[in-house]
Amino acid sequence: MKKMIQHGLAIVDSPYDDEGKKRTLVNKLLLGLTPSQYLLQAFRNPFNWILAAIFAIGIPILIGRFFFGLAWATSGSNDYPWGLFLGFGLFAMVPLSSSGFQLGTACEIFGRHDLEPIERLALLNGLLGYFFAVMYLLADLGQPWRLPYPMVVSFGPAAVLFLVAWHVATYLSVQVAEVSTAFFEWIGFPAGKRAIRKITLGLTVSGIILSTLHQGALGALFTYAPGKVHPLWYSSSFQWLHFFVSSLPGGLCMVITVSTIVAKTMAWRGDSRFHEKLDKVTVSLAKGACMGIATYITIKLIGIAHDNKWAYLDTGWGQWFMFEIIVGFMLPLTLMTYGVHTRKMAIVRMGAFMTVFGVVLNRVNTAMITFNWKLPHREIPPWREVIISLTIFATYIVVYRFILYRLPILYKWRRQEQEETVPEAVPAAALGRREASRVPVASYSSMTKLD
Repeated sequence: MKKMIQHGLAIVDSPYDDEGKKRTLVNKLLLGLTPSQYLLQAFRNPFNWILAAIFAIGIPILIGRFFFGLAWATSGSNDYPWGLFLGFGLFAMVPLSSSGFQLGTACEIFGRHDLEPIERLALLNGLLGYFFAVMYLLADLGQPWRLPYPMVVSFGPAAVLFLVAWHVATYLSVQVAEVSTAFFEWIGFPAGKRAIRKITLGLTVSGIILSTLHQGALGALFTYAPGKVHPLWYSSSFQWLHFFVSSLPGGLCMVITVSTIVAKTMAWRGDSRFHEKLDKVTVSLAKGACMGIATYITIKLIGIAHDNKWAYLDTGWGQWFMFEIIVGFMLPLTLMTYGVHTRKMAIVRMGAFMTVFGVVLNRVNTAMITFNWKLPHREIPPWREVIISLTIFATYIVVYRFILYRLPILYKWRRQEQEETVPEAVPAAALGRREASRVPVASYSSMTKLD
């Protein structure tokens, strides 16, 4: 796409092309290219060939998992019930998806309009993170057609899993509604956008409640197995709080990570507003992440002191715990604090990448590596489980990229910019000559054409 734009291809950022003709849905899906041009640019991208290789190997194995059963793809047992499907796909992707309710709250409730250039990216990150966490869950459970059964047929309101299931289902619905405003702009359905905007405050508040409860409920899930998770990663009094608090910097740093990647790999898609304000927004997110990391480390140490687990630090497990805390949280906290203070964006972004690594490592440690820590052996995920996990994550990347290429996430749909420039088409006679002369004539003609 970058080379084609350099050779004069017009970027699709308006319902009308350069000749004033209304774009068709196919034209917008193909990014303004002909089918042959679209296929040509797709074949020229080496990353697409990597994805194609992953799908060629992984999709048949994923189908085989549902055909031959879970035991064919994983080595799960009563000792190690959670493999990569849940240890990484569910427990790690969910905290990295907390960006949706955090940025939605900051922009819509606390009036942080300076964060709006990245708000939609945060909402999309939250939606796709939760959605593909459910995909990993279905790969582990099997029989996806029975997913509604424990939610509407066999009620278990006293079970944490029942709580988690309903939270995820309802929060996914909220996130779909929040992201749908970009979709309505893209397809040209202003009535749908206006309807969503009217309930934005309610959606945001619902997102706060549901996501907060869900993040904590995932931690509370481990209280079902006291003594199985290593004491350094388990606290009966603080487990839910550990999961919730660590998800806050995890979600913010995930947005920094994703925005850094898309700013480098698809710079053509972001508009000037996104690129010019990205560094400033990144600093704001990093400040919030630093406060979240400091709070998490403090609560983690309080939990160790509360249960008097200091002796475990002088063991091999204690060294692994210190590696997680130092490399995954303390070092990123230091880097981002220094980077924010000196405005060195590369250091800030490095700290954000390391925080994402630290949150993922913490969840994998809790759900897999330290689970049944007293057993003499550690389970290594079999190759089929690794390939299926990689295939689902590759699908996550493809969907993420597909949406960012098209919907107004990193840019403003040009019609929206014109409407903000001229809020109402006020007749020139109703304005004084001086005021009327300030309104660009092109804006009136453009609005007439669009309406």
